[in-house]
Amino acid sequence: MTLTIVWFRRDFRLQDNTALYHAVKEAQHRKEPLLFMYHLDSAFTNKDTPNHRFFFAALDQFIKRCEKIGIFIHVVEGTWQEAFSQILDRFPEVSAIYYNKDEVGTGQKRDEEVDKHFYKNGIRVSSYMDYTIHGANDVKKEDGSIYKVFTPYYKKWMTQPKVDPFILKDEDLSLESIKDDTLYSKGQSILSNVNKFSDEKSIPHEESAMNVLDSFLKKRIDQYDRFRDIPSAEATSKLSVHLRTGTISARTVLYHIQEKQQSSYSTGMDTFIKELAWRDFYNMIYHHYADSKTREVDDKYQQLEWNNNPGLLEMWIKGTTGFPIVDAGMRQLAKEGWMHNRVRMITASFLTKDLLMDWRLGERYFEKMLHDYDEASNIGGWQWAASVGTDAVPYFRVFNPITQSNRYDSKGEYIKKYIPELAGVPEKYIHEPWKMEEHEQEEAGCIVGKDYPEPVVDHAIQRKRAIQMFQELK
Repeated sequence: MTLTIVWFRRDFRLQDNTALYHAVKEAQHRKEPLLFMYHLDSAFTNKDTPNHRFFFAALDQFIKRCEKIGIFIHVVEGTWQEAFSQILDRFPEVSAIYYNKDEVGTGQKRDEEVDKHFYKNGIRVSSYMDYTIHGANDVKKEDGSIYKVFTPYYKKWMTQPKVDPFILKDEDLSLESIKDDTLYSKGQSILSNVNKFSDEKSIPHEESAMNVLDSFLKKRIDQYDRFRDIPSAEATSKLSVHLRTGTISARTVLYHIQEKQQSSYSTGMDTFIKELAWRDFYNMIYHHYADSKTREVDDKYQQLEWNNNPGLLEMWIKGTTGFPIVDAGMRQLAKEGWMHNRVRMITASFLTKDLLMDWRLGERYFEKMLHDYDEASNIGGWQWAASVGTDAVPYFRVFNPITQSNRYDSKGEYIKKYIPELAGVPEKYIHEPWKMEEHEQEEAGCIVGKDYPEPVVDHAIQRKRAIQMFQELK
């Protein structure tokens, strides 16, 4: 009897998992068993970062939850060639493999190599677009070229038919899941030695993802367009870590929003759907600009001479720049592995336009720290902030951190939450504490230059320098 491999990647769920759904249905038809696996690449396990610890904790939890219902996921370590050699040595009767493909980065290159390898060995490959709602080649202009500006892309995206979630019944999941005791126990041992995030209540799983979505739809989505930019408000969906680990699909999120729209429409729903489209847009851009993690999409800016100052970079990372909204964001990131999206834009603009530092340094730091790190969206966001990507903010529009702080954290609630040394600073000074007189600083219990740093740069001067830096290459 032949058998089929189901290869999990960043899709830690049993419902609305395209590859899993089709593998199960095909196995039922053929009356074949399934072998479930996860490839643990040492290139990733060697990166002991908050991002990776969180991801591996989600993987560990998914494997344990599956085991309780009789689905055994074999963790196999090594290069993909080494991993599949172990599987095929044990199970030479493998006839097919199902997985949800990567469309970007190193994952895309690996998938192309894997497909060639299996085709050559007579093993059928069934791969699916699953991570986004529309794939990188689904939304194009009439002439077949890609969109480089979001708004026309979004208009076309909205006209495309959407696929409903792929739902498996309980009896579908009562399947024959092969368990090779030696391979399975070895994988468990390998995974137990990988450093993982320890706060179990925060580790995403499929049930918690649906609870988060349900809460968002009931309590916050109607006001999403009004309050999503206020970092002190509990106004965002908090679904990003679930989309990143695949404990929920973007398809499922969109489906439930559209279901709700049928009975209680709100503009907040439209705004959130647009965020899902942004995710697809950046996935498409990264797919077609494969080197955009290291090179500016807009080639005329590839010769920019960024400031090289490790000391300034360290101040930005530690949240000691003297600009409260920037420092609050960086401290939130270090503490929680997450940062409010508006503040992500502010901190990215500050690094690139105020400190004139290379956007790649910021992108790499966010990659290291963010629990919800999505490579395509992060690269797209950083190139947008640095004015070097497709559909980027024009270089002459430079975020003023003080104006942004006043507009989106007017009372300083977010700032004071993450910068306790500013807790006693009056509201009128919370965005510019250096403007306090000496006696006011003493009354506030915050001596600028001692308890909280003075601004590391003059924004007005740096804004002019940033604009000049770009103009020199026009």
